[in-house]
Amino acid sequence: MTFRINTKEWFYALKCTLGAAICYVLYSQFPQFPFFWSIISVVLVISIENDNRLPFTRIKANMVGGTIGLLLFFIPIPIMLSICLGVFLTVVAGIFLKLGISTRTAMAAMLIVLVQEEASHSWLVAIERVGCVAAGCLVGLLITLAFNRIETKTLKK
Repeated sequence: MTFRINTKEWFYALKCTLGAAICYVLYSQFPQFPFFWSIISVVLVISIENDNRLPFTRIKANMVGGTIGLLLFFIPIPIMLSICLGVFLTVVAGIFLKLGISTRTAMAAMLIVLVQEEASHSWLVAIERVGCVAAGCLVGLLITLAFNRIETKTLKK
């Protein structure tokens, strides 16, 4: 058995590492905001494929999940029911919007926004989490677009 990493896989590792690093800098520079959620979001958006459409689908999935989580946050029902309803609605939305495997990304975003510690159960926290998920998506998109240009030139050689 041989262990070999091809160029595409190296680029994927670099993209994920760079995305995590950028989001960590946001997290450390703005400690008043929950940018640690951006780190999760960015690695969910970045993919190994050299395809500009996939990040947009994953960003759409993040926004769908985040929106569902935010809407459910304002419904006064037990958290377990909110989570179950959120998973169900996110799957249905994913099917309706043809998100495919990115529906899992939507569910992660929904849970990031919806599930909060009892001490910080606040609509402001939910809004901040949506913003931080969106920031991670934006970082992932920018890295993907930049690396796709580099990958296309490198892999053609």
